[in-house]
Amino acid sequence: MGWGNIYKRRMKVFTLTFLIYVDYKALQQREKLTRRSKRDGLWEKAHERNAKRVLKLIVELEGLWVKLGQYLSTRADVLPEAYIRLLRQLQDSLPPRDLEEVCSTIEKQLGKSMNDLFSNFVSVPLATASIAQVHRATLHDGQEVVVKVQHEGIKTIILEDLKNAKSIVDWIAWAEPQYDFNPMIDEWIREAPKELDFNHEAENTRKVSRNLGCKSEGHDKKPDHVDVLIPKVIQSTEKVLILEYMDGVRLNDSRALEELGVDKQKLVEEITRAYAHQIYVDGFFNGDPHPGNFLVSREPPHRPVLLDFGLTKLLSSSVKHALAKMFLAAAEGDHVALLSAFAEMGLKLRLDMPEQAMEITNVFFRATTPATEALETVKNLSEQREKNMKIIQEKMKLNKKEVKRFNPIDAFPGDIVIFSRVLNLLRGLSSSMNVRISYLNTMRPFAESVLKSDMNHGPSSNPKWVYDGPVHSDVEAKLRQFLVDLGNADRILGIQVCAYKDGKVIIDTAAGVLGKYDPRPVQPDSLFPVFSVSKGVTAGMVHWLVDKGKLKLDENVANVWPEFGTNGKDQIKVNHILNHTAGLHNALANISEEDPMLFCDWDECLKRIAMVAPETEPGREQLYHYLSYGWLCGGIIEHASGKKFQDVLEEAFVRPLNIEGELYIGIPPGVESRLATLTIDMNDLTRSAPKFDATRSSAISNALPSSFTFESVSSVIPLSNTLNVRRAILPAANGHFSARALARYYAALVDGGVVPPRHSSSSLPPLGSHPHRPMFPSKKTSINQKDRRKKDSSGSTSPDSDVYIRIPNTEDTSDEVDTKIFTNTKTKLHDAFMGSGDFEDLIFPGGRFGLGFRRVRTADGSVIGFGHSGLGGSTAYCDIHNRFAITVTLNKLSFGALTGEIIRFVCSELDLPVPEEYAGSRFAETPVIN
Repeated sequence: MGWGNIYKRRMKVFTLTFLIYVDYKALQQREKLTRRSKRDGLWEKAHERNAKRVLKLIVELEGLWVKLGQYLSTRADVLPEAYIRLLRQLQDSLPPRDLEEVCSTIEKQLGKSMNDLFSNFVSVPLATASIAQVHRATLHDGQEVVVKVQHEGIKTIILEDLKNAKSIVDWIAWAEPQYDFNPMIDEWIREAPKELDFNHEAENTRKVSRNLGCKSEGHDKKPDHVDVLIPKVIQSTEKVLILEYMDGVRLNDSRALEELGVDKQKLVEEITRAYAHQIYVDGFFNGDPHPGNFLVSREPPHRPVLLDFGLTKLLSSSVKHALAKMFLAAAEGDHVALLSAFAEMGLKLRLDMPEQAMEITNVFFRATTPATEALETVKNLSEQREKNMKIIQEKMKLNKKEVKRFNPIDAFPGDIVIFSRVLNLLRGLSSSMNVRISYLNTMRPFAESVLKSDMNHGPSSNPKWVYDGPVHSDVEAKLRQFLVDLGNADRILGIQVCAYKDGKVIIDTAAGVLGKYDPRPVQPDSLFPVFSVSKGVTAGMVHWLVDKGKLKLDENVANVWPEFGTNGKDQIKVNHILNHTAGLHNALANISEEDPMLFCDWDECLKRIAMVAPETEPGREQLYHYLSYGWLCGGIIEHASGKKFQDVLEEAFVRPLNIEGELYIGIPPGVESRLATLTIDMNDLTRSAPKFDATRSSAISNALPSSFTFESVSSVIPLSNTLNVRRAILPAANGHFSARALARYYAALVDGGVVPPRHSSSSLPPLGSHPHRPMFPSKKTSINQKDRRKKDSSGSTSPDSDVYIRIPNTEDTSDEVDTKIFTNTKTKLHDAFMGSGDFEDLIFPGGRFGLGFRRVRTADGSVIGFGHSGLGGSTAYCDIHNRFAITVTLNKLSFGALTGEIIRFVCSELDLPVPEEYAGSRFAETPVIN
């Protein structure tokens, strides 16, 4: 093709694009001056004339534009009827190429004459498409075949058309910024040239056929088998492809399908299942499912025949999982999983809009509608888009001009462009055949299967089940093997264990996966919901304010929080709140019955808890304030400091301890991809359920309030996975911590507030390397990775008194400077935490709790430290006599059986006393609740 022809071709494309754009823009203005009754007629005439213009130019130019026309012809769900009716001609009825050209290409490519190759070659083509022409033929052995022959010079044309398409997309993005199709055209530029090599298509055909088991018969078929046919490859070269002939009728030949008695609904469902299998199970799929690429076999049961595998897409395992996760998140309305899936596949948004993201995703996977409902569908989608843009406008404080040019998507990964195209083509296919397909029902089994299959990969079959981090001591090496044994017994889904001894890290291990349907590995920076373990951090915040002189432990709460002193609460003191003796143990316990999301409203809950009345006299009885504790302490913290709860948390502990991004009470937007998802260990739950009610009357568990029932506890877990709950400020039960951040907190407390040496940088990603409050790249802000603070790291050496062997770390620690998060002495702090010494009068005698912390006792009743456990098995505590701190975080929740085994193992290896709640004999009798 000469430069003159290239220039003419380019000018024709650009001229038509501009002409159609101006036509519709002028019509928008003219519509305002036209009576409502005549407006529809104006639009129908405009669609008709512009569709004719598009068809005429496509037929003239051929090449890539034919593919675009074929794609548009399938979008009966969103395009006007005139475009569908006219462009449908492009699916298989382009003007044929000269037979002499076809034969010449065959002979050059195969190196033989036509007579040597075929006993019969039908001169009239079966079909002529954008890249090639297909003829029926017979080989000398009698086999019926089809011969696909590439058009002469089409490669030059396709490459030129791609450049022109890119220029048009750039212009549209400039003129109408909300319609930026650059990610789509960029992916097409990468993938389209592959269609020009028929050897590539031949291998794709074989691969898809193997994946779908098209040659399997009877008992060899798997449960997810799809009943489709794919022709066998006979021979291929770069420009010629010979396939077995399959007798069938075109998918768009309605009369023939009717005569054969084909069930269109069943037919399209099977095609959809075939693509679901390719995408979710195989991760390798045909990217061009327009009606011209299908036949329906004439012989019963009239199976679909899949053709043309020139354009295919290979997905990485991680992207395949992310797509499956996105699909199931949409089906379940799981906002956390959806945002996590976006992050995993590289889809980045410019603002936090989870509700809109879910809405758009549901539109993406919506059930198909017949072509007769296309106008209504377009109208509904347009209204939904306008509503979402208004929300964005308000959220971003944009004017009308700015919102028009604002694109909420910051990065659209190329991997999902072809995936999106396939779904749209399938939707158009369904619409054109006037059938309804529920994607959520049809595709769901395949999306679930890929995630479930990976869940079977425990340590025995997954060498990377334990995260590949540095081994800090021989104890950690033994612990990792112990965890592998537990994992092989299906006791662990995902876990983190971190421990400090004498101020230094001796264990920092992560293992397993992030969730039942999330096969990504647990890493040291993964965030686990830890329920009441949060109370230990919340209590620390109250003590930090006392240490700063902002508060006194024995003063009335009403002194700092005046609204609280109503309804008989004027004598409740700070120590009563911390010691669970305020008499407000059931306060707001039933708030979720009024509205499941009401307890996520921080300000409303503070207002309500300030108005409740106590059930018992302050200090008279210790009853566990399992939920109210958080609002009571949170209200004290905010009123005493004059600051927001999360700001105090960041100032008191997060920044001084260098644990940014790994210790939250209420997660910020942008961390969803690091969240572990909770599931229940049903075996442990079943075993523990009868014991639960029995423990309520025992001396050990008589601190439980009446509203703390087995039903209330077990119902909390599904709710805890929701985005609203995860983002809520619930200081009693909503901590999202990594084990290493939490262990560092307790390591500081055990040393009287002295900040331990910085965590080893060889444990990747480094502790504190995440921004604590991720920013969205909006029109005014962007993330600069270079501006993020980089943490130094320190190693450690073993003191002579260690009873374990430390693996040395050579990192320099000479620049470390001791800093403290508390100013009081270690002894005074420990006494305050445990309610001992000078603070003994501030707690309930013989109770389980000190001032905010659970008192850790040994089997003989000796108090050795403090900490807090959480529902489901996560725990954190420190042994003040042995300078030891340990944390365990889990996502397969139980009533403490697994946690007890791990604690006992570590303590045994270190020759340390085992806390009473995890000691063997007592542990076997009662579940660890909190």
